[in-house]
Amino acid sequence: MTMSANNSIHNNHEPVRNEYLDQVREQQQRVEVDLKARKMVAQVQAPMGGRARALAAVAAPREIPGNAVDVRITGFWRWKTVVVPPNAYVVHTRRGHAQPLHIGLGVSFRFNPATDSFLVVPGAMQTILINAHCICRELQGLLVQGYVQWIIEDFATAYKKLDFTDAEEPMRVVNVQLREQAEAAIKDKVATMSIDAVLSDKQPIIEELTARLRHVAEGLGGGDKGLGLRIVTVQVKEAVVSSGRLWESLQKPFRAERERVARLATLETEEAIAHREQEVEQARERMRLESEGELSMLRARKEAEAYDREQAEHLRRRQREEEDARKLAVEHQQTALQNAELEKERLAVEAELAKLKQEVEAAQRKRQALAAIDVLDTERAAANRQARAELELQDDRERILNGRTPANLQARLVELLPAIAEKLPQPQELRSVSIGGAAGAQEGQALTTLVTQMLVLAGALKPETPERRES
Repeated sequence: MTMSANNSIHNNHEPVRNEYLDQVREQQQRVEVDLKARKMVAQVQAPMGGRARALAAVAAPREIPGNAVDVRITGFWRWKTVVVPPNAYVVHTRRGHAQPLHIGLGVSFRFNPATDSFLVVPGAMQTILINAHCICRELQGLLVQGYVQWIIEDFATAYKKLDFTDAEEPMRVVNVQLREQAEAAIKDKVATMSIDAVLSDKQPIIEELTARLRHVAEGLGGGDKGLGLRIVTVQVKEAVVSSGRLWESLQKPFRAERERVARLATLETEEAIAHREQEVEQARERMRLESEGELSMLRARKEAEAYDREQAEHLRRRQREEEDARKLAVEHQQTALQNAELEKERLAVEAELAKLKQEVEAAQRKRQALAAIDVLDTERAAANRQARAELELQDDRERILNGRTPANLQARLVELLPAIAEKLPQPQELRSVSIGGAAGAQEGQALTTLVTQMLVLAGALKPETPERRES
């Protein structure tokens, strides 16, 4: 606590820096520098010999170095000519003459460096920018920005009273002097005005500044021509409050008023919206209640209709069930009677079927007995016929055998030879056998010979067995 208290006491005793005073001092130093004309340093020329003068004589025309006006100097040594542009003022003086030899706008002339001197000044309109740090009646800092435009009206008076000798910018010193006078006039006028008047109405400042500058530059009239200048126009562009906090404080009333108006408009809008929302909500609630009432009535009516339908349906179902029960009882009774009739008819049919079955069986047994007798008769007749046919066939065979001749036998044998030859095995050796030629006088001998030869042929055609081979 002690350390913080000491720090606060130390901070309270620290001097407050005056930024406005620093700005004024800095501006004063800058003005002092600007008021000093930058003179052109003359170069020390060494004595020139004849050859150097000859080279200087043929040198090209040159311009004055560092001069803001485009002035050309032609010729050589003492026979030179100064050519001045048409939009520049010039004054030409010579040693021993009380009055200038030439003075005016765009006047060119002969020039002797040994005895003559001249001054060239731009004739165009000049503009001075003004940034005046002022203090108003309420002791608040303001920055007033403006500009002044002036022009040379009487150069014969101006060159005598004003400093145009700056080598780089002849009008610089005059502009600085006029700017200082304008800032002083603005500060004097602002010091008598309130901050609201300065920010809202700049015409009093313009009038005061114009009057003072014209009094200085143009004189009081009559024989007093002042500085030979004419003020073309004076304007104040802007007035700015130096303190940001003060500027915010000045803006607060308007902003607060605008905010109040906006807030009131917002509240009125919100109130109107709330009132409208309440009306809409009431209308919506009324519609909802009416809808709910209508829905309740409709629901009750629908429920009553549904109950009536259910009761009617229940009654209809009960009546239908009783009717169905009666119909079912009647059908059961009819079914029982029908079953009894059917059973009676079935018993009668079964008795009739049993009788018919017995008759059918008796007839069937009779038919079977008759069929058996017929079969036996048929078998006996067939056996008799078979025996008779066999006897007849036997008689035919014996008759055929008794009537067969050797020639028939031989022909039959010849017919069977191909079949016999096909069934015989392939021969492995060829043997020749001679069959019959010399037959006896009797046919019996020829047949015997043929049979013998056939037996020999069969023995020759048989394959040889190992025993036979060995033998």
